[in-house]
Amino acid sequence: MDTKANNCHTIAEFYNLNGKKLQRQYRDYLSEFKQWKQKSHAKQYLIYPQNIGKYLSIDETALSKGELYTIITNKKAKGKKGAIVAICAGTKIEPIIEQLLKIPSKTRNKVKEITLDMANSMKTIARVCFPKATQVADRFHVQKLALEALQDIRIKHRWEAIDQENNSIKLAKEKQHEFSPEIFDNGDTRKQLLARSRYLLYKAPSDWTQNQHLRNIFNQAKSIEIAYTKLAQWYNQVENSGFKAFRSQFRSVKNVEFFLFRLTTIFA
Repeated sequence: MDTKANNCHTIAEFYNLNGKKLQRQYRDYLSEFKQWKQKSHAKQYLIYPQNIGKYLSIDETALSKGELYTIITNKKAKGKKGAIVAICAGTKIEPIIEQLLKIPSKTRNKVKEITLDMANSMKTIARVCFPKATQVADRFHVQKLALEALQDIRIKHRWEAIDQENNSIKLAKEKQHEFSPEIFDNGDTRKQLLARSRYLLYKAPSDWTQNQHLRNIFNQAKSIEIAYTKLAQWYNQVENSGFKAFRSQFRSVKNVEFFLFRLTTIFA
């Protein structure tokens, strides 16, 4: 038995039928679309209370032509059948809450954890509609903010390196000396390293080579215990550095559960 999905044109060709006609027949009669209970409001919202589980996710996405939709899914379904709990057009809080409150409170109170980004609108929807659920900051959004903060710092240092090199070149010309920039162990100057590290900063640890895994951690430390100590010291340096981007990132997740090891927080 074939378990793969096929479109109407493929099926029609197999049985020597007109593909467009079979498509219309399926849409108008076989699919029971005209008798669908949610047809009247399908453009505004869709709700499937039977798909609610203990662990939900809420996020916004652009399905077509840039139109934003707020989607609530059951994480246990893992994107398969029964995953969609609700789809609402737009991201405005009031209409979404109005539709979700149509689900009986007894059903909504079953939710123990809801994963969301750190937008206030998502937090409000989760708090009002799922009052007994723990709000968990989505790991993807936390990592995205951290990487954006890291890029801000890289760009700032790159411009400083460019200015520093230009000033050094100017000073060398005035003194009639040949300018020789500082070369790091990898063969790059400071300006080159800050430019080329743009994509390296975004590279996931899972994609690192073995050399990349070990190069930095043992560059100044001879054991993993010392390396971890240096890493902890680096965290403290970042906290005390005055970099607004990173400090804002830490504050944004300080009072929110962090989706790293289920219910553990980022500071656990």
